[in-house]
Amino acid sequence: MFEGQPKGLFALALANTGERFGYYTMLAVFALFLRANYGLSPAMAGTIYSAFLMLVYFFPLIGGMMADKFGFGKMVTTGIIIMFAGYLLLSVPLGGDSVALVVMLAALLLIGFGTGLFKGNLQVMVGDLYNDAQYKDKRDAGFSIFYMAINIGALFAPTAAIKIKEYAETSLGYSSNDAYHFSFAVACASLILSIAIYYLFRSTFRHTEGGTKKDAKAADAAPVEELSKEETKQRIVALCLVFAVVIFFWMAFHQNGLSLTYFADEFTAQSAEGLQAMCFNVWNLVAVIFIVYALFSLFQSKTAKAKGISAAVIVAALAFLCLSYDADGSITVSAPIFQQFNPFYVVALTPVSMAIFGSLAAKGKEPSAPRKIAYGMIVAAIAYALMAFGSFGLPMPQTEIGADGNPVAVHVADVTPNLLIMVYLVLTFGELLLSPMGISFVSKVAPPKYKGMMMGGWFVATAIGNQLVVVGGLLWGAVPLWVCWSVFLGVCLVAAVFMFAMMKRLEKVC
Repeated sequence: MFEGQPKGLFALALANTGERFGYYTMLAVFALFLRANYGLSPAMAGTIYSAFLMLVYFFPLIGGMMADKFGFGKMVTTGIIIMFAGYLLLSVPLGGDSVALVVMLAALLLIGFGTGLFKGNLQVMVGDLYNDAQYKDKRDAGFSIFYMAINIGALFAPTAAIKIKEYAETSLGYSSNDAYHFSFAVACASLILSIAIYYLFRSTFRHTEGGTKKDAKAADAAPVEELSKEETKQRIVALCLVFAVVIFFWMAFHQNGLSLTYFADEFTAQSAEGLQAMCFNVWNLVAVIFIVYALFSLFQSKTAKAKGISAAVIVAALAFLCLSYDADGSITVSAPIFQQFNPFYVVALTPVSMAIFGSLAAKGKEPSAPRKIAYGMIVAAIAYALMAFGSFGLPMPQTEIGADGNPVAVHVADVTPNLLIMVYLVLTFGELLLSPMGISFVSKVAPPKYKGMMMGGWFVATAIGNQLVVVGGLLWGAVPLWVCWSVFLGVCLVAAVFMFAMMKRLEKVC
C-alpha cells in the first residue's frame, strides 16, 4: 500500500500527525473540562464545544483564500505559530471565574484560526503531489495513508490526556480542574515536533508550497488544465452538493467528543476486566495494528526474508498480548478513553479498506467517490440505530449540586462498554467511506484556479456540521436517550437519500 507513493506524502503526513496528536489530546477532555472547571450545563458546554469545532473547520476557507494568494507553505508555517500561542494560553491554569473563561475563549479563537491556516493548505499540498502523471492513479490511496497518519496521532491522544492529568493530580498535587491544563500543554510540545518534521523534510514537497517567484515560473511552464466556464460551474455545483451532505455526517460523527462522551461518563460501566480490559490499553491496540499490517506484508511480500520478518512481528505481537492478559485483573475506565477506538479502527482498517477497493478497481467495479460518501452516510445511520437500541429503558441523565455549588453529572447506569466500542467501529466504517474519499474528490474535481477555496469549502461544510454538534448537548437530558440518537439516525438517512438522488450529476464530473 505504501509502494509507488511520492516521498513528500510521508513527510506531510508525519507533520500532520504531530499537530493532530496535540489537538485530539486537548479535545479528549475538553467537554468534561468545561463542565467541571466552569460549572456549565451540558447544553452550554456543548455550545462552546461545537462553536470551537466550527471555528477549526471554518477558518480553512479563509486560510485557503490566503494561500491562493500568498502560498500554501507560508500559511502552514504561520498557522503552526498561531496554534502554539493558543495552546500555550490554554495550558495556563487560571481558575474558573469569568476572566479565566474569557482567556479560554481567546485561546480557542487562536487555535481555530491557526488550524485554519494549517490544516486545509497542508491537504492541498498533499493533493498537488499527485499532479505528476506518475502518481495520478495513487491519489485515493495516498489520501487514505494521509488520513491514517492523522489517526495515529489521535490514537495515543486520549491515553496521553488521561495520564498527564493523573500525573498532575497525584505527583504534582494540582486540583482536578487545574490538572486538565497539563493535558492541553501536550499540544504545545506536539507542535514543536510537527514544525521540526516539516522543515527537516521540506525538500520532498517544496514544489507544492507555491507563493514564490520560482514556483510561479514553474507553474507557468507546467501545463495547466483549461476549463470552460460551464465545466467550472458544473464542478463547483457538484462539490457544493457533496458539501451539503457531509454537513450531516460531521454533525453525527463528532458527537464522539460530546454526547457520546457524556454517555460514556454517565451511563457506561466504569470498570472492565479480562479481554475487555485489554481493549483500553493503547499498547494492546498498537500490537493488534502490528498484527494486521504484518499479515498484509506476509501475504504480499515477494521474498522469503520479508515474509520471515512479517511472521516474526506477528509472533512477537501475539506474545505481547498473551503476556498482557490478566483474567482476574480489573481496571478503571475513564470516559475520554473511548475516543481512542475510532483512530485505532481507522489505522487498523485502512489497509483492509484499500485492499478491498483495490481489488474492486482491478475488476472495474470500484464505486465512485460520491457513491462511497452515500454509503458512508448509511453506515453512520446504522451506528446510531445501535445506540438507540442500546438505550431503550435507560433513565434520563441526572445532575446534583457539588460542594463548590456547581452542578455535577451523576453516574446512573452501567451499560457494557462493548456498546460504545461497537458503535465506534461502525462509525469508523462510515468515516473511511466518506472522509478520505471526500478530500480526494475535492482535490481531484476542484477547478485549478480555486483549489484552495474549494478545499476550504470542504472544511466550511465540516464547520457547519460541527456547529450542529450542539444538538447533542441540547437534547441531552431534554429527551429520552433513544430519541436523542434517533435524531442523528434520521439526518444521516435523509442525507444518504439526497446523495443517491444527485448521483448522476456528481459522477459526471469524476
